[in-house]
Amino acid sequence: MATSIPSIACLGVIGRHNNPLHTTILPTTTDPKTGAPAPLRTPLQFSLLLSSTLDVFASRARHASASGTLLSGDFGLLHAVDDRLAAYGWETNTGVKFVVVVDMRGRTLDRTGGSTASSSKSAAAAAAAAASATGVGLREGELKVVFRAMQTAYVRLLQNPFYDPDEAAAGAAGAAALGKRITSRKFAEEMRRIGEVWVPGSVNAL
Repeated sequence: MATSIPSIACLGVIGRHNNPLHTTILPTTTDPKTGAPAPLRTPLQFSLLLSSTLDVFASRARHASASGTLLSGDFGLLHAVDDRLAAYGWETNTGVKFVVVVDMRGRTLDRTGGSTASSSKSAAAAAAAAASATGVGLREGELKVVFRAMQTAYVRLLQNPFYDPDEAAAGAAGAAALGKRITSRKFAEEMRRIGEVWVPGSVNAL
């Protein structure tokens, strides 16, 4: 008997000036014509979705400022896009934002431990994922391991002497300096790895 559990559909990194730095899109459905793994949305749709989360980040930051509280770290659920997609957010103390878009029915698992998707996860991990998944969302803090892994990968990128996060992009005079999009292949591979290995209920570092 098969059951569907949440899986990551998209990972986004947004700079402190709300400029997109990196996007990783993962296949969470199948192409009806070929049966091959495919993303649930187009790159443009995911780009617009990530941009829409900025309003939520800003709104919560204004609310926190008005109440005199310091808001950073896990923002939790930013908004539910539809019956399948939900966006979760995390902001560092330097203003860099990490967004995880989860497909609530993204991975199909056989309750006997097998998986219909290509995966290196053990049967025990698959069973734990199926047991912890809910039909309406994820438990509080479920994605903390993902955000920590993303932040660790970003810190490693910053330690690269050839990466300049403050390099200004061409733009109108007086505009805020915008970091260029991240082009590191190693960073992209790490983002994809994080998205592929996460399952609900993960407690160990990715």
